[in-house]
Parts: sequence; C-alpha cells; structure tokens
Amino acid sequence: MMAPTRLCFVCLGNICRSPMAEGVFKHLAAEAGLAAAFQVESAGLGHWHVGQPPDGRATHVAALHGVSLAGRARQFRPRDFDRFDLVLALDSEVHDELHSLAPAAEARRKIHYLRAFDPQAGRSRDVPDPYYGDLDDFERAYAMIERACRGLLERLSADGAAPGAPADP
Repeated sequence: MMAPTRLCFVCLGNICRSPMAEGVFKHLAAEAGLAAAFQVESAGLGHWHVGQPPDGRATHVAALHGVSLAGRARQFRPRDFDRFDLVLALDSEVHDELHSLAPAAEARRKIHYLRAFDPQAGRSRDVPDPYYGDLDDFERAYAMIERACRGLLERLSADGAAPGAPADP
C-alpha cells in the first residue's frame, strides 16, 4: 500500500479559507472512497488565530453543503515543507510568502495555487478572503474552493495519488 499523499492548504489566518479547503477536500476524498489515500491539514501564515476553531461563518457555509470543519488554527512553519507533498496557497500573497519561507528549491516545487485546479478560474489564482465580508462572500469562497478541490482530487486520482507535485493545469 502506498503512503498517503500529504496536503496542506494555507491561507493567512487558518480560520476561513484553508479550513474550508481542508474540510471540502476530505469530504470529496471520502465520497470518492479515497480518504485513506490522503493526509490533509491546513495552516495559516500568521499567528493571530492560533488555537482558535474555524470562523463560525465558514463553519456555517460548509455545513450548508454537508461539510464539517474541525481542528484549530495553526501557523505554517518552514519545517512543514518536510511534512507535506503539496502545499496549496489560497491566494498570491500566501503563495509569495510560502516561496520566501521555503528553505530550498525542492520545497518551492511543492507550492501550488489551489485555484490552479479550478476549471473556472481563468487567469485568477486567488480565493478572495471573506473574513471582512458577509455570508455571500463565504459562499463565493466556498464555491471556488469546492471547484478547485474537485479538480485537485481528479488530478491526484489520475496521477494515482502518488506523492509529488502535479503539474499545474
């Protein structure tokens, strides 16, 4: 049996977008009978929310779609590059900061935009941060995340869920 592919979704504070991505990906993998093929976590770049549960609005919107969010916010550290096969950034600010945190080229190759796997993304790679918005903003972020997670799961399934970075679509 192959080792699970280890994924980490990263946003700024780890209470809105990245927990939604973690929950959605776990949910989709379970529906596809592939839960054991993946180890999925999320983290934030900042320390502001460490130890806090996901934002209540994110939890509410995810629940409307049958997805539960769990866990507590944690901060992404350079050593995390050793723990994960793929590090998925939720926007360009996060993507750039992950690149600056990466200790070597091998680590940088693990960093991808989550929306690179969203067939509707076009040229946009950002999932806008809904934190200062309303429930509609959380719904929009959720829809982008779900499409991208579906695309990522399809790509990894087609690749045999083998560890390593898939080529961006």
